Amino acid sequence: MSKETPVLVAKKRDKLGSRFAQRLRAAGELPANLFVAGSAPMPISLNEHATIYALKKGAHVLALKFEDGATDTVLVKDLQFGYLGDNVIHIDLARVNLDEIVTVKVHLSFVGTPDAAKKPGAIIIHDMPQIEVSCKVRDIPEEIKIDLSQMGETLTVGQLKLPAGITAVSDADAAVIRVQIVKEEAAAVGEAAAVDAKTGTPEVLTAKKEEGGDAKK
Repeated sequence: MSKETPVLVAKKRDKLGSRFAQRLRAAGELPANLFVAGSAPMPISLNEHATIYALKKGAHVLALKFEDGATDTVLVKDLQFGYLGDNVIHIDLARVNLDEIVTVKVHLSFVGTPDAAKKPGAIIIHDMPQIEVSCKVRDIPEEIKIDLSQMGETLTVGQLKLPAGITAVSDADAAVIRVQIVKEEAAAVGEAAAVDAKTGTPEVLTAKKEEGGDAKK
């Protein structure tokens, strides 16, 4: 987790509904729900700019400061995006303590180049840009750096070197990143193009001849 937990000012909201939520967003506020065990969700609003900035920095844990002086440590549980999928319009938060064990998705940051990727026709395929992990709230990292220089042709979840105190929840056999050779396919396409350029017409496959006779028309 980041050394400094982002602190956001939270305001309790009494008015609910899509129209009021639109008014909040127009005023630079982000509608949110705070979930507390054993209680109904508390509708609140946060400064949109400050919240989005914290999320883009990889923050999973936020410190809320209410107008009455009360404070809460919360975990980002869910984000709701607009119909275009490019902006956050609502956020769900859950009250937690720093020693509570939670399951979250963490972004992977890749460094280095696999030796297998240096071969002619090789491409790197990112199958899993983030993984699901289990750890204490205080140990949640903003991202996990993965060194690719020592991997073979495929790197699975089970082969990842994770920070102390963090356990992968995602399928251990799932591919995180892999190297694929496309040289042969590219060569075949090149040969077909060369034939087409020489003859000016593509090759036509005819029906199989019957025994002792010509091919059926």
